[in-house]
Amino acid sequence: MHGPEDYILGEQVTRNIHQDVGCEGAAVARFRQAMAVAAAPLQGGRVRRCLAGSLVAEGLNDRVGIGEVCRIERRPGSAGGGLFDPDDAILAEVVGFGADGVRLVAFEELGGIRFGARVRPDPALGEVRPSAGWLGRVVDPMGHPLDGQGPLPEGDWPYPLQARALAAFGRRPLGPRLDLGVRAINLFTPCCQGQRLGIFAGSGVGKSTLLSMIARHSNADALVIGLIGERGREVGEFLERTLGEDGRRKSVVVAATSDLPAMLRRRAAYLTMAVAEALRDQGLQVLCLVDSVTRFAMALREIYLAAGEAPATRGYPASVFAELPRLLERAGPGSGQGTITGLFSVLVEGDDDDEPVSDAVRGILDGHVMLSRRIAEAGRFPAIDVLRSVSRAAPGCYAPHERELVAQARGLMRAHADMAELIQLGAYRGGTDPQIDEAILRRPALEALLRQEADEPWRPGRAFEELAEALGCGLPAVQA
Repeated sequence: MHGPEDYILGEQVTRNIHQDVGCEGAAVARFRQAMAVAAAPLQGGRVRRCLAGSLVAEGLNDRVGIGEVCRIERRPGSAGGGLFDPDDAILAEVVGFGADGVRLVAFEELGGIRFGARVRPDPALGEVRPSAGWLGRVVDPMGHPLDGQGPLPEGDWPYPLQARALAAFGRRPLGPRLDLGVRAINLFTPCCQGQRLGIFAGSGVGKSTLLSMIARHSNADALVIGLIGERGREVGEFLERTLGEDGRRKSVVVAATSDLPAMLRRRAAYLTMAVAEALRDQGLQVLCLVDSVTRFAMALREIYLAAGEAPATRGYPASVFAELPRLLERAGPGSGQGTITGLFSVLVEGDDDDEPVSDAVRGILDGHVMLSRRIAEAGRFPAIDVLRSVSRAAPGCYAPHERELVAQARGLMRAHADMAELIQLGAYRGGTDPQIDEAILRRPALEALLRQEADEPWRPGRAFEELAEALGCGLPAVQA
């Protein structure tokens, strides 16, 4: 029987090895760490209660912390003794603790778990070792390959799944403007390297299609794509039709379909960010696409409710809104040459822009692209509502002549929107207001500029030329 001092000794050995890493190669240090972990005594607890999707285990209070992962045996009859079989166990994460023990939420169904089942901490499951060799691969939330192309190569250094964001003063400023391959975004909500931009839309309005256009046309060094709670059918279509051969070659796709338990959907979002951080630290310009933050928040709601937290805003526990920035703030510029540019889709429930998740995410990100159901129903895709979309990096993104073109176009679109009802009813008389006359004249060309088919060939560097043509510089004004 091992005592608490054995556990402390094992921790000290691991700590000493980390201190020696600077003097040895990464491979040797990793081998020594694995040997130390294997030699350290294994201590655990036992399941004592099962409560609405969560478990309570005793004997772990001084050995695990919030966010750590444990294995729980489920082989019938194994609770009474014998060797602990890690391959016949389910994974669960620590979400709370109290006088009665540690509370865990499982990554899968609890079928087969019995009273007294043994619980063993597994610290290695809280980190991942991504590398550039993951490009071109599709993985599940546990970091296992889904594409049938063999095992994934391991990187030299571990990355915690739930890492803290880089310190604010340790980041470089935003980089130059990115070409995202969508005219409406490039013109009116420009995105810089290291920026975090949200794409907000109700169901069926086209946010996933818009993300697919960006993934296909972007000139980033690497793409890390998190499909969180996505339909299983659409995952395959995204890989085969949207990304294509060239897109897949420079992408890492983390897929967690909607039928997976909440813990796996949550873990998929954190794995997406950990992979992006690993590629950023190699000096790459990474474009990280997460679809969607709302499904990540829904997974958090399930987890925190199962952990016993009371619902607050529209059924979301308060901890959901505390965890959202911990994920989103990890995107951005790095301390070196690499950056993570984050594009996060948000499913606006009930087309209510003020619903709690949308409202919270807008306050965290550096800009938002709003998609409109009204514009989609009128047949214009992508259905971007330019007047309600904002990029907080826009003032520094434009050259002087580009700023003038954008301001002129926005002014004309606003003037037309304010008078739209009168114009449609025929109650507006030409010559009453020169700006409105100009807005009516330019509207067809501006609408054509904003329209872009998903499979339309992209011509980089032409957006502002086309905007100038749509504004008709030098064309005669409308006659009264």
